[in-house]
Amino acid sequence: MISLKITQSRSLIGSSGRQRRTMKALGLRRLHHTVTHHDTPVIRGMVRSVSHLVKVEEITAQEQETE
Repeated sequence: MISLKITQSRSLIGSSGRQRRTMKALGLRRLHHTVTHHDTPVIRGMVRSVSHLVKVEEITAQEQETE
């Protein structure tokens, strides 16, 4: 199963309330904070809406086991 490693790369200062709520729903709290989520259409849509604030990496099951 493919997962997404999502890292907050930009500040939320000046962003809309909707974007702030999306970041909170993703579990991102501060700059350089990283979370891992399963690759689902819902998560992809959330990431797309805040794509200018985050960096995303795809990781496979084999890569997850080595971490």
